[in-house]
Amino acid sequence: MPSIDWPLEKLIEYKPALYREPDFDDFWKQTISAAGSQALNEAVTPYDLKAKGLKCFSVRWDGFVGGADDRPGRIAGWYVRPEGSGKYPGVMFYHGYGGRGVRPLDMVSLASQGFCVMSMDCRGQTGDSADQSAPASGHSTGYMTKGILDPATYYYRYVYADAVRALELLATRKEVDESRLAVTGGSQGGAISLAVSALTPRKLTLSLPDVPFLCDFRRAINITPQNPYPEIVRYLKLNISTFDRVIKTLSYFDNMNLAPWIKCQTVIANGLWDDVCPPSTIYAAYNHIPAAKQMCNYPYHGHETPYEHKELQFRLLTELLRAGE
Repeated sequence: MPSIDWPLEKLIEYKPALYREPDFDDFWKQTISAAGSQALNEAVTPYDLKAKGLKCFSVRWDGFVGGADDRPGRIAGWYVRPEGSGKYPGVMFYHGYGGRGVRPLDMVSLASQGFCVMSMDCRGQTGDSADQSAPASGHSTGYMTKGILDPATYYYRYVYADAVRALELLATRKEVDESRLAVTGGSQGGAISLAVSALTPRKLTLSLPDVPFLCDFRRAINITPQNPYPEIVRYLKLNISTFDRVIKTLSYFDNMNLAPWIKCQTVIANGLWDDVCPPSTIYAAYNHIPAAKQMCNYPYHGHETPYEHKELQFRLLTELLRAGE
């Protein structure tokens, strides 16, 4: 389908002003500090997938506890690593909205190249991760408006914190070289990759977000015809008086506002016919990233990533994370 968005020459120049609240820095410092102080209580269980030269595992750890009424639900994931005893680069995968984490068979190709690869199921979505957060108000169908009246209770505060904890679990494995880490994912997974790149206290080598979600909320909810952004619109139609509170909450989780904290090399795939995560919203975040970066535009692609970009990512991972081996 044709693009709903601007021509490329306008997209490239689009850099809206940040709209951070005065306590934005403190909010995230406190959240990430709390996430780091909570024990992971991880369980790494061998999984019977006989991939030559590799070991496969099911992984569980405690989710982020952000409020007094929350319980530490278990977060689920998968882990595939080479059999050897050396120190290997680590790659963390995050998944798209409503889906589940990358599973072992889909990790084999990368792990076979000498990477330790982990994935995470986002809490409450299709995988095995529990969501034990307890917001005080109702929400629209889906996850976009759960806890949306307060940044402290918003769903994506928990997801971003869970994702930072997942990276920590990967980085602290004895077989992982914590100086060679990358994050990647598509759509919601791309958004989480950006957020983790901004929020983790770890030094990342590479961030590879594909068609990232959760960027430039104010524009996204006004122009995007396809879910999930319309979940917010439906909520606001039925709760008109909450508009200012909703936008204030979203400002803390907008990757445009987080982007100035990204310090690692970042390569983004952007489909210029994307009507789920419009290309202008992605440029809004991209243009605020101060680190080395590259936007890969695909003029006739929608909410998808072509083979050629996957090959580019593979080359970047092998060249940058295996440098010096």
